[in-house]
Amino acid sequence: MLRRSSRLGGGGSKATSASSIPPLAPHRQHCTQVRTRRLMKELQEIRRLGDNFITVELVEDNLFDWNVKLHQVDKDSALWQDMKETSTEFILLNVSFPDNFPFSPPFMRVLTPRLENGYVLDGGAICMELLTPRGWSSAYTVEAVMRQFAASLVKGQGRICRKAGKSKKAFSRKEAEATFKSLVKTHEKYGWVSPPVSDG
Repeated sequence: MLRRSSRLGGGGSKATSASSIPPLAPHRQHCTQVRTRRLMKELQEIRRLGDNFITVELVEDNLFDWNVKLHQVDKDSALWQDMKETSTEFILLNVSFPDNFPFSPPFMRVLTPRLENGYVLDGGAICMELLTPRGWSSAYTVEAVMRQFAASLVKGQGRICRKAGKSKKAFSRKEAEATFKSLVKTHEKYGWVSPPVSDG
């Protein structure tokens, strides 16, 4: 069959051109399969645990785009007190997974409520080394990342913004992406001082 296929290919230039294209498609397909299997496994595990730490909803049934509700932070923290006083049941984050996940980190940002400090920056971008290409490991799970984020919120003295007007302003994905890109460049130049990978 292989010898017959090479004869049917015709002229040398056409055969060379055809053979130079297909290898890319299997590679992309493999990456998609790896990403899909990993996320399906993680989603099933989160739902199986059902410990009310986090819950996940797919954005428009897209396996590669999650809205994650963080229901718990340290109950001795000022942030937890803020959540109680403002009747905030959870912190909502969006997590989107790139084509080469889990070998590259997801992009994660806060949606609501509007937070101050706690390593949450403009647009809801999150300053955590483990969310950068250099700090990421394919061994990290979404649940583990969320636990690190919850810890970094408290360590960074995160609070719910209650300032008139500002607290109502929604975080922007475009602003978050620009902020995150800028902070990665800054840390690549000067290094990471706080928070380290172990703290987020």
